[in-house]
Order: sequence, then C-alpha cells, then structure tokens
Amino acid sequence: MLFSILIANYNNGHFFNDCYQSIVNQTYQNFEVILVDDGSTDDSVSIIEQLISNDKRFKLFQNQENRGCGYTKRKCAQLAHGEILGFLDPDDTIEPNALEVMISAHKEFQNASIITSKFDLVDLQLNIIKKGSIGSKISDGKSYLTYGKGAFTAFASFKNSAYKKTEEIDPLMKRAVDQDLYYKIEEQGAHRFINESLYLYRINENSISNNNNTYKAEYWHFYAINKAYRRRKKQKLEIDNFSKKYMSKYRSNYYLSRFEKLKFSKKHHAKFYFLGKSFFANPFHKFEIKFKSLLLLIVGRI
Repeated sequence: MLFSILIANYNNGHFFNDCYQSIVNQTYQNFEVILVDDGSTDDSVSIIEQLISNDKRFKLFQNQENRGCGYTKRKCAQLAHGEILGFLDPDDTIEPNALEVMISAHKEFQNASIITSKFDLVDLQLNIIKKGSIGSKISDGKSYLTYGKGAFTAFASFKNSAYKKTEEIDPLMKRAVDQDLYYKIEEQGAHRFINESLYLYRINENSISNNNNTYKAEYWHFYAINKAYRRRKKQKLEIDNFSKKYMSKYRSNYYLSRFEKLKFSKKHHAKFYFLGKSFFANPFHKFEIKFKSLLLLIVGRI
C-alpha cells in the first residue's frame, strides 16, 4: 500500500527539517509526500527544495497566492496517489513507526474509512510537554459529530477510496478543515482508534489552531457542524442526539455567545445582528437573557 503524506505549508519552512527527518526515518518506506506551499512570504520554498531535492518521493507544488487552509489541503488530497492518506503539519513530526502502524491497521480493518491515534504535545525543540491523553474510541452507535471533543486526533489516516466518495475538502474553509473532513469521512465507513501516540504536535504561536482570533475558529467549527447536520439529514443518516430542537438551541447559543463578546463594543449593528439571529434560531431558548439584552441594547446601555 502506498501511503500519501499530505503537507500544507505556509511560512513554516524553518521547522520543516524536523518534519522531513521524521518522514525519511519511517520504518515503512512505501510512501509519497505531497507538499503544497500556500504562497509563503518567508524562505519556506527554498528550504523545502533543498531538503527534498534528492528524494523523488517528495513532490512540491505552489499556490501562486495565499489561498487558505481549505484550498491548499484539498489540493494536497487531489494530487495524492496513495491508497491511504494522512495530513502532517510542516511544524510537527511523526513517530518512526507511524506509517507502519497505520498501514497495518488499514489492512486489518478493511471497513474502516478512518483510523486515528493520540498525539504528544511538544515544545519548539520537540521536548515533550504532555504525553498523549486526548483521543479515544468512539462508543458504538455514536459518531465523531456528537461524541465530543478529542475523539478524533492526530495522527489520522483515511482511505483514498472513502475520501473520493465525499464532497472532498471544502476549499473555502479557513479553519476547522480537518474537523469538517473527518465528519465527511466517517459517513463512508467505520472509525478505528489506535491507543498509541504517533504524532508530535508542536506548540507554535503561528499555528492556525493556536492564535488570538478564537471567534474565527468558533465560526468555522459552527460552520462545519451545520454542514454535517444538513448533509446527514438530507442523506437520512442517523445523527445521534442531534434533533431539530437540539440544533436550534445550539445555533441560538452560538449567536448569543457572539453577541456576548461584542456586548461592550461600539459595533452596534453587529450586536443587533447576532442577538437577532439568536432569537430567530430559537425564540424561547434563554428568552429572559435575550429579551433583557435587547432592551438594554435599544436604550443604549450596552
């Protein structure tokens, strides 16, 4: 089986040597690496080119301009030839046996569309900060969509055949791209979990998932969940406890939280917009809080 390691890079070339070494030192050597640079403004491309120049298994592509995470990861997957695919961030590394373990698991579990494992948190020098404690087997009858945070984690690998049955990665998404992808993949088969840390996740302040724009991350998670809910409802797939009533409360809470973050700002139109959306999503959910907030907003107290 050919394993396609997919790497979307933006301004992380200075970390790539560690990533590269972890790949070439794999115990399983039947792999290709698809690298797509998303219009980096640093010297990422020259660093990567120098490292991979003598290894034809590494293939580097470039976006002419910065297109975002969704577009770039979609391109990675489209360029892959492997039977098994897995994303690796250029500032992270994988354990020497990561590919071997995943390939073995996919051979054993033919019905698995996705197989996941745990990760270790490491510092910039790859010293372990916290051993893998996130990640778990999803209970029978449940799904990643409704099971809770941490069920699907890196290192994750999925069958290319299952991926091609989906809508593929949404090129418009800027964040929560993996979450959206895993929702789609689990609709195509079973999920299997390996109770082992195979991935070293580097705490990097430039990471998309580790920045100060938390409201943007919240938006894209909200977007992904809504898409998954609508898709599964249309396909008449079971969605655990995601009833219409549950979703109306979920949407109402999301919009209310956006309003709360803006409550004492001068963005009056935005405050009215999010509070109104919260009312519209579910008029009676937290009605007293929303009604008082509306009155205060009208009289200019907030």
